[in-house]
Amino acid sequence: MESINWADFEKVALHAGTVLEVLDFPEARKPAYKVKVDFGPFGIKWTSAQITKHYTKDSLIGRQIIGVINFPKKQIANIFSEFLLTGLADHNGDIVITTVDKPVPNGTKLA
Repeated sequence: MESINWADFEKVALHAGTVLEVLDFPEARKPAYKVKVDFGPFGIKWTSAQITKHYTKDSLIGRQIIGVINFPKKQIANIFSEFLLTGLADHNGDIVITTVDKPVPNGTKLA
């Protein structure tokens, strides 16, 4: 694994946001949701997330997640992903989302 310095880490905009809406995404190649998140001063953004194994749409509403918000937009099927919802793979390779333990203001940067 390559080492990075603090300046490299600071380039990654990892911010907290609250999930506002979750929709089915039947156009995606693999099972996924369309996820709408409020990042406070950075705005409301959409992404596609392959998180259907562990989460229902209703279980995601209101959760605070961590997203990378400074990637360029990427077209996935018929939407433009505006951020990367972060997570970790479980023992089956299914994603468990990165969440916030206690509420913080939307847009708060990971320290």
